[in-house]
Amino acid sequence: MAVELKKLKTESVVQQIINTLTQAIVDGDLKPGDQIPTEIEMVERMGVARSSVREAVKILTYLGVLESKRSEGTFVCSGFRESMIDPMVYGILLNQDSFEDLMELRQMLETGTMRLAVQKRTEDELRELWAMVERMRSIAQSGEDGVEEFFQADNAFHDLVQQMGKNPLADKVNRVVRTLTHAMRYETVSTMLRSGRGLELAGAHAHIYEILETGDVCHLDENVRSTYFREVLEDGGKKQP
Repeated sequence: MAVELKKLKTESVVQQIINTLTQAIVDGDLKPGDQIPTEIEMVERMGVARSSVREAVKILTYLGVLESKRSEGTFVCSGFRESMIDPMVYGILLNQDSFEDLMELRQMLETGTMRLAVQKRTEDELRELWAMVERMRSIAQSGEDGVEEFFQADNAFHDLVQQMGKNPLADKVNRVVRTLTHAMRYETVSTMLRSGRGLELAGAHAHIYEILETGDVCHLDENVRSTYFREVLEDGGKKQP
């Protein structure tokens, strides 16, 4: 395979190998499904140690960029892999000051997903979504401690909104962000239900349904900020935005 692999400087060899292979993919010299040069070929053409090549390939494999097939070689992956999101997840977890950034990212992703959902929604999906709103209202009106049930309905509601957008990549990123906010969202649902504000929270979801049902995305960001994110406020919903 005629892939341009230049000789590297000795500084940060592993990262430079990663950069070189990545650039070959970006330039189209290596395409999804292509086999990359062997370790020996890269050693000879880059002038680097075999251990450095092996480490670079290992990192790119972990990131979901490359995949090794026993007795065949190493290939450029075709399509999106869950592991590609891992570095972002770890970065957020290790950044103790990332709460506000995470909330902004979630708002941006959710509003974008809703715009997609408005364009691609079906009548069956809307009926299913409304049934989830009714389920939340029923739980809130029961007077029982239905935090677990409400939270499950809440998650199912947001899962369906994401699916309505019919964009697998956006769906996966959204799921990662929602996983990272799981404890906070659960605490908010618990606080609102136990303080008698369950119907208010159900009403916020009903408003989201109305936006999706009518297709009225004018001022969507403001509407979502005041309703869709009511259950992810600071301190688990104890403060109003």
